[in-house]
Amino acid sequence: MSITKLETAPSVSAIPQTMQAVICHGPENYRLEQVSTPTPAEDELLMKVEAVGVCASDLKCYHGAPKFWGDENRPAWAQEGVTPGHEFVGTIVSGSDAALAHHRLQIGDRIACEQIVPCGDCRYCQRGQYWMCGPHDMFGFRNYDGAMAEYLIVPPKARTHKVSKALDPQHAAFAEPLACSLHAVERADIQFNDVVVVAGCGPIGLGMIAGAKAKNPMTVIALDMSDEKLALARKCGADVTINVGREDAVQLIKDMTDGYGADVYIEGTGHPSAVGQGLNLLRKLGTFVEYSVFGSDVSVDWSIISDDKELDVRGAHLGPHCWPAAIKMIESGSLPMDEICTNQFPLDQFQEALDLVGDTAGTSVKVSIIPGSDQ
Repeated sequence: MSITKLETAPSVSAIPQTMQAVICHGPENYRLEQVSTPTPAEDELLMKVEAVGVCASDLKCYHGAPKFWGDENRPAWAQEGVTPGHEFVGTIVSGSDAALAHHRLQIGDRIACEQIVPCGDCRYCQRGQYWMCGPHDMFGFRNYDGAMAEYLIVPPKARTHKVSKALDPQHAAFAEPLACSLHAVERADIQFNDVVVVAGCGPIGLGMIAGAKAKNPMTVIALDMSDEKLALARKCGADVTINVGREDAVQLIKDMTDGYGADVYIEGTGHPSAVGQGLNLLRKLGTFVEYSVFGSDVSVDWSIISDDKELDVRGAHLGPHCWPAAIKMIESGSLPMDEICTNQFPLDQFQEALDLVGDTAGTSVKVSIIPGSDQ
């Protein structure tokens, strides 16, 4: 597929009155529709979307996971009528002088936005913990349309970051998952002598590997069931790779560490079996970082966490304060971005993009949608 980057912003008169957008009408009911192009309010900006990544959480939302649609234990996170897509980059094509000044932007700037649109008023926002905002409005899930569309409104409370125009669109949009990966690495508090294990070599896991390697620990070990993804993990910084479909990762890692186990385990697969795997391969007093969104409940022996090993178990959510580092890493050319961003689709093939993300046996890594592109 040939993708043409948007080098200059269109004039206001060139912005069409209608556009194509994917609309969520509930689980497994997403439709491409012709809708009115949004008009920015005085405090908003209009972005022409260049690329939007398709995340595993997009797929789980599409299939109706309770995490997004609610159950007896949690309220719904997703809304019908919203356009999905939270990993995006685009060019600012319209907005008032006041709105541009608020974001320190100009017409024609290329930006990425953090997934969350924090309220600024709740306890978490007031304490500087904006990524855990109480209302938790999110592009592509709740109250703000996402980027599986030709244009998108950037609200005043969006957290925006400039991105180089020299990057391919799909590479630039990788800033969101990479920032999330780096936050998980920050939560791990990696030390120089640590043996760090990253479970999963998908887009998030590859970013975790690159981030962990940048912390300069003793060893970074990557786990996956795909030899192709493990080879890519080595290019992202893994020192050792283990195919968990053929090898006993727990025993191999204990053998490598004089029987003690790894110091840090970062879970990025979203598969229930990876949780027990991590608990078993960690040493006593080790650190377990959980990033994934799970499609079903996970059961483990909690006595491993407490009485057996006294583990530190930490969650990780979004990519707070990691966006500048993520963008810098992509712009530096240090990551094999062409091998990470494997598949791009035009907007009218959004369903094929979702289905490919769900094909775990396939060879795709990062799947993206490029609005305006042709097959």
